[in-house]
Formats: sequence, C-alpha cells, structure tokens
Amino acid sequence: MMFKFLFLLSVGPSSYAFIPSTSFGRSSNAFLKLSSSTATTESNNKDEAILSAVEINSRMEKELKKMREKDIQSIEIKEEDLTILHEDDDIIVVNKPSGVLSVPGKNSNNNSMNKVVFDKLMKEGSSTEKKTSTGSTKKIDRMDRMVVHRLSMDTSGVMVFAKSERALKNMNKRFRERNVQRLYEALVCGHIVDDEGYIELPIMRDFERPPYMRISTDTLQRQLLEYDDDGGIDKKLLDLPKECITKYIVVKREELDDGSKVTRVILDSITGRTNQLNVHLAAFGHPIVGDTIYGGPSEEGALPNGGLTSEELNEIVDNPERASTTTPETSETRLYIHAQAINFDHPGTSEDVTYDCDAPF
Repeated sequence: MMFKFLFLLSVGPSSYAFIPSTSFGRSSNAFLKLSSSTATTESNNKDEAILSAVEINSRMEKELKKMREKDIQSIEIKEEDLTILHEDDDIIVVNKPSGVLSVPGKNSNNNSMNKVVFDKLMKEGSSTEKKTSTGSTKKIDRMDRMVVHRLSMDTSGVMVFAKSERALKNMNKRFRERNVQRLYEALVCGHIVDDEGYIELPIMRDFERPPYMRISTDTLQRQLLEYDDDGGIDKKLLDLPKECITKYIVVKREELDDGSKVTRVILDSITGRTNQLNVHLAAFGHPIVGDTIYGGPSEEGALPNGGLTSEELNEIVDNPERASTTTPETSETRLYIHAQAINFDHPGTSEDVTYDCDAPF
C-alpha cells in the first residue's frame, strides 16, 4: 500500500478524504520535542526518597482495582443495538459507543463489543471455508481471536474485528508494522493557537502513579535505574521511554454554554502508544474535555500536565496559551474523543479502504 502520513482535513457527512499531508515540515512554534537523551530538566521531587518496590506495587494494585470496578459498569450492548459500518467474509466494522469496553478483560462477564459481535457471528453460523492466495476465509471460532485493536472504554467510534483467520493474521501484522491509520475527533480545553502541528514527546509508564503514562525526562530515567535490580516490580514499569508523535489539525474553535473555550481537532496518533493522545494533549496544555484521568489536578489517577512540573513545562512545552480550565461544564458526562476513521489495505482484497463515522458531539 502506498501509505504516507495521511490526514483527514474535512469533517461532516460525505466529506471524508485522505490526502498526503502538505505540512509535514515542523515549524518551531508547532513542533514540541523532547529527546530522552538530551533533556536536562530536573523534577521538583528529585531529592525525595525513591519509592520502594512494595510502595509501587501497592499503588499499582489500588489503581488496577479501581479499573476493574469501572469495567464492571460497562454498558450492555445487544445485537439489535449494533451499528455496523461494514461487513464481509473477513472483517466486521462497528461504531462503538462511549461507556462500553472493547474487550471484557479478565472478567469474562463484563459487557463488551467483542462479546456482542462474537455472539452475532456465532448465531449466524460458520461460512464455507475458501482457500485463496491470501489465506483461509475460515471463520474465527474464539471470541478473543477476533480482536485486532482496542479503544478505551470511554472512547467511541470505529472499531474493526477479524472474522477470518487470514484477516486476523493480516491485520495483526499491519498494526504491528504501523500500516494502519486511525484518526480521532476530539474537543480539547482552550483555544489552540496554531491551525496544525506536531507534538513529539517520549512517554513512559509512571512508576510514581502506576499504571498510568507520563512524559519521560532524564531525571525519571536516572531514577528508574534505581529499580533495575529491585525485584517484584512489574517489568512494564521499567520499560525505556517510547518515541511518541501526534499530529493535530484544528477544525474549529468553539465555546461551550458555560463560556469555556474548546477546540475541535482531528488527531493522528502516528506512533499509536497507550494513552498517547491523553498524555500529549495534557502536556500541551489542552487536555481532552472530560478526561478525568489525565486532564487535571487530582490526588488520584495520572499526574496533571503529562507529569511535567511547572519548570519542565516552561522549558519543554512553550505554550503561553494553555487552557485556563480543564473542567468545563458539558451537556454529557463522557470523554470527548471519537475514533472517526480508519484506513488500511483490506486483508482479503488488498484494496485501500477507509471506514468512518461522525462524532456524536
């Protein structure tokens, strides 16, 4: 597939068009970059005692317990409630509502899109298997094997499930090699000044607020070395920082009923890291509206501002127009981000396909 970074530049019914970006050059005022090998900012807590493995694991389990309790509240979706955007022998594409888990997780009784889509396909029965040059069209007979990507419980939008063995193999390979593009529409706090730009800030697991993500700094990397020989800590917390790039395009600058300024943006999570969009936008000073985990000061959840201190923000993220409030009043209690479109080569036909649906906000 001829695949360059492509961006959706217009929104609204029948207005979708993927075109090569004409502004990939990164201007100094639209490109936020921190190299994990050159950053020299010091955290305000550099002299505080390093947390013990016991303390880290205790914090981790406390947050994971909250997540499991939230998962139980996943909204039930019935087959008749499914919004199917496309279906063929290889894939089924649906519009996931906010408040529904993509997959049930460790508790198989949790309501999820995975379960309702699988039940629908099993009810319809298996199709005749065909052998082709691109693999077998044999229908998948296990719920967990349908999953090729996920959306967070609070994110709505386009989600693809594999129906055939060849689709599963093909789609897993494409996601692994970043040959799938997903675009999101979001409302973010404040008015973003530039019409488009890039945010490039490496992210890592926050061992002080596990299991959440944060912006990586040299100070944190030096602290992380203290845990290399400290047994009992989840290995994910000891991972090196990951390269992380987000592109944003401003669609419209708006105001909510309470007068709060918000910006409607299209986001391309180019590197596709866990919670990348939440962390990047929080560090940028324009957190996603309704983001109760990364969006504002809290004694629980992730650290605000992508984990950066005031000093680090001034040095690393030069944005004098940061949002004045991160808790605007909205008509609906939800995270205001929607997986608007997905583009990839079809696993059965190799055709370049795009599936999309409008944001409900």
